[in-house]
Amino acid sequence: MTQIAQFVRAFHDHPASVDETYFGHMRFAFGFAGTLFLAGAAALIHAIIPPLCETTASRLIRRMHARIDNRH
Repeated sequence: MTQIAQFVRAFHDHPASVDETYFGHMRFAFGFAGTLFLAGAAALIHAIIPPLCETTASRLIRRMHARIDNRH
């Protein structure tokens, strides 16, 4: 199998491995990326101004971890 064929096959195989369609997997990944972005921004704000966003990043990360655990 060529590298291109393997790459194209992964568009189906990987999402199917977590019982999702390609677009369902894309939606999950975009949501996850957005939450990671928000958690990072909260951590950055907290680093500069410690009284702000004290638990935001850790709360978001725990929520993301639970989503991953419940997904499989």
